Amino acid sequence: MKVALLGGTRGIGRAVARRLAEEGDRLFLLGRDDDELARSARDLEQRAVAAGHTLEVGHARCDLAEPGGFGAALDAADEALDGFDALVITAARFATQQALEADPEEALRVSTVNYANTVALCEHARPRLLERRGVLCVLTSVAGDRGRKPVVIYGASKAGLSAYLEGLDHRHRLEGLGVVDVRPGFVRTSMTDGLRPPPFAGEPGPVARDVVRALRRRTPVVYTPWIWRWVMLAIRLLPRFVMRRIGF
Repeated sequence: MKVALLGGTRGIGRAVARRLAEEGDRLFLLGRDDDELARSARDLEQRAVAAGHTLEVGHARCDLAEPGGFGAALDAADEALDGFDALVITAARFATQQALEADPEEALRVSTVNYANTVALCEHARPRLLERRGVLCVLTSVAGDRGRKPVVIYGASKAGLSAYLEGLDHRHRLEGLGVVDVRPGFVRTSMTDGLRPPPFAGEPGPVARDVVRALRRRTPVVYTPWIWRWVMLAIRLLPRFVMRRIGF
């Protein structure tokens, strides 16, 4: 595959990028920090060589908070890869519910970046991927499966994104566009530093394996670690009066 990847310099995105490089896929990194992008690109090239592949990884600045730059960033990926056929978005903005309730401006930023601006980036890429019968893969979250006390605002932003991806899949699957909604549970990354891990917390490496498998198979919805599919099924079935009583 020829993959443009937003968020590949840290956490799950970095693990996904490393796995793709080691498996011989071509990559172009998108992100906010030029120095981090350059370091990550060199790391991926070295990992590809160690795995027996030759890889040149380009990069361009793309910030989900600045939608005016989306078109130019995708143009740069197109030029470097001679037309990317997969876009993977692992980047997002996170803050705890308590922090968001205390800061309405940050609540707006989280909602805008995670939903409206991510959808805008997908819409910039959609015509290109449709033409190439490509794949759009976006990390949402199990937080979007049900309204819950600890993640009211963050969860709502991810729920909206999942609804968009499902609609896109219904609308364009028969035209050849693959749409993949990856819903991680709690994963130990820099984004979750300082938070108490719940049972079944995941690590970036195994989660990246699931992401890449879903990308290749064009699986519409994937939970990772896998047990979260059953955890969230149980949560979705709980009556509302029970959800009001529990803290999950």
